Amino acid sequence: MRRFYIAGSLALLAASAVAAQGTVAIKRSVFVEQAEMRGGQAVRALQPATTLQKGDRVVLMLHWKAPGRDRDFVVSSKLPRDLAFRRSGGRDARVSIDGGKSWGRLEELRAGDRRAIPEDVTHLRWYVSDAEAALGSGTVSFAAVVR
Repeated sequence: MRRFYIAGSLALLAASAVAAQGTVAIKRSVFVEQAEMRGGQAVRALQPATTLQKGDRVVLMLHWKAPGRDRDFVVSSKLPRDLAFRRSGGRDARVSIDGGKSWGRLEELRAGDRRAIPEDVTHLRWYVSDAEAALGSGTVSFAAVVR
């Protein structure tokens, strides 16, 4: 079974904020989704990731800070090759299946003659509105599975 460390491929998770003015800092966190039995029921819990193996379900969180900023911007992230996209967490993400050249909702994109599927996703991005930017910080997230 292939096991790798976060310091390796996921630490290279490329995230950026595209902003016309002002600095936007991004901190990344990676969590492993685990099922636990509590009171006879299965409960999902997130644990900070230290090592991952094929098949692990992970949640990646991008925490942005933009103190004093009141203008919109875009947070974008390249999806590491060792991960297959599952879904965006709680926010509407635009995705790319061609290395960031074109963007759209997954259900709108085509990979050749077929509809794009989550495994085709190479990049994600989220729009942060003026009102959200004025709050000074926020989080976007997505779920993936280790290939």
